Amino acid sequence: MARTLTGHAFDADDLVQIALERALSRADPWRPDARLDAWVFGMLRNAWLDELRARTRRSRVFAPEEAGERIGEMALERQADAMSVQAAMAGLPEEQREVVAFVLVEGLSYRETAEVLGIPIGTVTSRLARARTTLQAALGEDA
Repeated sequence: MARTLTGHAFDADDLVQIALERALSRADPWRPDARLDAWVFGMLRNAWLDELRARTRRSRVFAPEEAGERIGEMALERQADAMSVQAAMAGLPEEQREVVAFVLVEGLSYRETAEVLGIPIGTVTSRLARARTTLQAALGEDA
């Protein structure tokens, strides 16, 4: 989930550490009947939003070091597919990308996703439908 939000491995590692620190220090509000992963995902998303706000106040990094990692590890075709999917995901609006990440990547239910994002289930459904349509158009009919 962190890699989906950040798009970079090192940022994702830092984000996970921040979210887990918050979860451990704020364990009191968690309800034992609630899903722990959904609760932590909410903290992860909020930590990322905090980071994005902070980055707008600082200068931007134009060529992050992690952009060159793992080059040549995957077969060329798989790497091209991964890059196509990553580019298509990056082209989605933030709201749609979050819903795709929670539902399709992390496997949360629509209800859990709605709780994490603080939106109605119908909004999750419509954002996911629009995202799927956009991704299928960007990736072709074989997607």
